Amino acid sequence: MKEVIFTAEAGSPIGPYSQAIKVGNLVFVSGQIPVNPQNGELVTGSIEEATHRVMQNIKSILEAGGSCLENVVKASIFLTNLDDFTRVNAVYGSYFSAKYPARETVQVSRLPKEVPVEISVIAYV
Repeated sequence: MKEVIFTAEAGSPIGPYSQAIKVGNLVFVSGQIPVNPQNGELVTGSIEEATHRVMQNIKSILEAGGSCLENVVKASIFLTNLDDFTRVNAVYGSYFSAKYPARETVQVSRLPKEVPVEISVIAYV
């Protein structure tokens, strides 16, 4: 059975998709961009600030789905500039402990709303 996960503590979807879908004991979180859920505005500061906002949104969505960052098994990071890799990696890594999720990081030509970073994850409950 497919369950839609939504929380006001993360940015609302900007298209025909859900923040996350829960199936069995898995939570599939859609790609999150740096949207401040309080006002719907993009975080336009540094790449570190944008990455923190993305990770905080992911954390809120996971918690709404009955999971947490510790239960993330797979992450996908999309960057418009791979030169930001080290800075994004430092912020991303601060949200996890020793058993890091599997992950890929790729550079893409563009992301929605011209943001510099988007991250999606899969976690278990």
